[in-house]
Amino acid sequence: MSRTSRSARPLIAIPARFSATTSALRYAAEVSARALVEAVWRAGGEPASIHPAAGDVPARLARFDGVLLPGGGDLAPHRYGAVDTHAAVYDVDDLQDAFDLEVARAALELGLPLLAVCRGLQVVNVALGGSLEQDMGGPEREHRHLAHPVQIERGTLLERATGAQKADASCYHHQRVERLGAGLTVTARAVDGTVEGLELPGLPGWFTAVQWHPEDTAHEDPAQQGLFDALVRTARDGG
Repeated sequence: MSRTSRSARPLIAIPARFSATTSALRYAAEVSARALVEAVWRAGGEPASIHPAAGDVPARLARFDGVLLPGGGDLAPHRYGAVDTHAAVYDVDDLQDAFDLEVARAALELGLPLLAVCRGLQVVNVALGGSLEQDMGGPEREHRHLAHPVQIERGTLLERATGAQKADASCYHHQRVERLGAGLTVTARAVDGTVEGLELPGLPGWFTAVQWHPEDTAHEDPAQQGLFDALVRTARDGG
């Protein structure tokens, strides 16, 4: 059974991102990307920003019907066992890292429907013991401000959600999966071999992750909106 009545919008938790400044606010803020929130709303969900704070994350998530792990800055390299930090690593926040990693673990353990986007994919990979390539090699190799095709594996939740075996991905990342976390399988790749999608076969709940930003084009691309539709639909149906 869903935690939300069928007449109400399923409640989708979105961990907030810290922002030093925002328009119309005088001080530091906690924010969610408007395009991401609007994509959840279009899908029929009720997007709810949750405050990154340590302690009792599973209990906090238990009131929600689904979780969306959004994009953001880089994870601290020590989180995946790296000794040195590449000069390109940016916007690291220890509290944000700790909270997102716990959200990923808790959502998977609780069987909550989980969609992970960009940094969110990397968080899940690291939460399950995987590692990241700290920098893909500069402007000629990184996937920043870049739209490119991705090949989607057949029979995956990603294929069912997007309704496609090829999709145009709007990307903004300079890091990528290096070592896969325990149990994860690759569901999509870019032409250069970069992992663009991950899933966890055998998981009781619904989970898929993409390295790109589907919210960028979801308003005009049914394949991208389909990811949010699938998250909300599964949340409404109780996972």
